[in-house]
Amino acid sequence: MAEGLARRLFGDTVRVQSAGSKPTRVNPLAIQVMAEIGIDISGYVSKSVDSIDQVTVDTVIRLCAEEVCPVFLGRAQRLHWPIPDPAGYEEETHEQQIERFRAAREQIRGRLAVLAALRDVPAGPNPDEFHCSVRVHDLPRSARFYAWLLGTQPKEWTHRYVTFHLPHRHTNFVLLVSDGKELHHDTLYHLGIGVADKQAVIDRYYRAVAAGWTIDKPPRTTWRGTPLHELWLTDPDGNLVEVYARLTDAEWAARPADDEPVFLVSRSP
Repeated sequence: MAEGLARRLFGDTVRVQSAGSKPTRVNPLAIQVMAEIGIDISGYVSKSVDSIDQVTVDTVIRLCAEEVCPVFLGRAQRLHWPIPDPAGYEEETHEQQIERFRAAREQIRGRLAVLAALRDVPAGPNPDEFHCSVRVHDLPRSARFYAWLLGTQPKEWTHRYVTFHLPHRHTNFVLLVSDGKELHHDTLYHLGIGVADKQAVIDRYYRAVAAGWTIDKPPRTTWRGTPLHELWLTDPDGNLVEVYARLTDAEWAARPADDEPVFLVSRSP
């Protein structure tokens, strides 16, 4: 099943081979559930891992869970996806056995989809710092818990948020009270990464555009609230992600009289 799914997903871009420690035959139930999604594996042959030329392999994915994993002595990258073998439950009804094979098929398909998404990832922002904020119902109690968990006192707090700064981990972690008020960027409810300077923010904008990610707000310099050079992205689920850099003293001194944001790239209509 894994071979059939991988061949469908990767096409001719990847050489796909499958093998096991005790090859027998392709299970008819595997053939049936793969046919349900339009993949014919009836002509596939169960092979021994010893038949695979190690030189031709870049990545080994082991699907063994309770059973003994085959030994592959090559120097390839190894991924372990422990998925229970759907075969060997003869005491179950036919429909129960089919459901086991369907479940295994979907687990493998989902993992392969993530693997495919992680191939050829373009150059990213290479952050110097990470920012994360979460909503909490009891701000004082959560502040106490995270002070214990992170091993540090908060840097600052108000009645609505508590900010932890962990320079040795390059992390800002913010607790935001869930008080029913509107959540937006001024409430700090988002993820963020810090980069070196204004030019780095601009550079990350062009990287995001080239990679096809959604731009929520193009690069700009803001002076209201926390003065920053910032770029706002939207992740595939609609969550806001801020790419930011702090202003230098010279940049702060050059702030406009009206404190209106200054955009750093030309905005398309």
